[in-house]
Amino acid sequence: MPGTLNKSDSEPLYNQVANYIREQIYAQEWGATERIPSEHELMTLLGVSRGTVQKGVRLLVSEGLLVQRRGKGTFVRKPVVQHPMGNRLLSFAESLRMQGLEFETTVLTSEVITADAACAEHLGIELGSSIYLLRRVRTVGGEPVVLIESKLNLSACPGLDKLDYSRRTLFSGIELTSHKKISWGEERYGARVAGATRAKIMHCDASDPLLNIDQVIYLEDGTAVEWGNMWLPANSYVTSSVTQRGDGAGEWEDHRPDTVSKGAG
Repeated sequence: MPGTLNKSDSEPLYNQVANYIREQIYAQEWGATERIPSEHELMTLLGVSRGTVQKGVRLLVSEGLLVQRRGKGTFVRKPVVQHPMGNRLLSFAESLRMQGLEFETTVLTSEVITADAACAEHLGIELGSSIYLLRRVRTVGGEPVVLIESKLNLSACPGLDKLDYSRRTLFSGIELTSHKKISWGEERYGARVAGATRAKIMHCDASDPLLNIDQVIYLEDGTAVEWGNMWLPANSYVTSSVTQRGDGAGEWEDHRPDTVSKGAG
């Protein structure tokens, strides 16, 4: 609707344009893969110049919320990666393959280091123990979709550092060298600002938010084998799950008789 933007506000107009478009997407007025109004339509709708519209749209393209297709227009970007949540522990490689997505893995760091206090605590090993530091980035269509930073328990997986992780998954390497199955994991999700180092890898601005997943992976005998941190573009990733309501889910409801309050008027 015209007049949505406040031209007397100190916030730049292109930011206001971006905020308007972002709100339509977050409110699900414009759905995934849907074409947004043209530049001319947005100019008329918001009462701003073409350059202002273009700058606002470019901002959302850089965020990964929109994608531009030559000769067709600008579309709401569908998340690239969907990771199922549930009782089954899946690696990101397995998840990508299930979605039929072709990906490449580039190993950024592969070295044996000593465990600091935080790592020793997460992996249940002695301070100063040898661990394997592995950092990888996975790309789909040339764009990074996940940066994986892993600190690994070498005493549980001797020889883990000798394998080629540009060609094989870490989970397969863990099971090969430990001679045990991976059983379960603990995961914590949060959003963090990318920072300069990770922004360069993930092709985003240093101030952009990334989804961070902090996880510890355990073998079938209860040994902690990986303390990992995964970093994903916030607008390119969703989780999915199916949950069931338990039999006692309603037992905390207030079962007092309903009452109707009479107003003063």
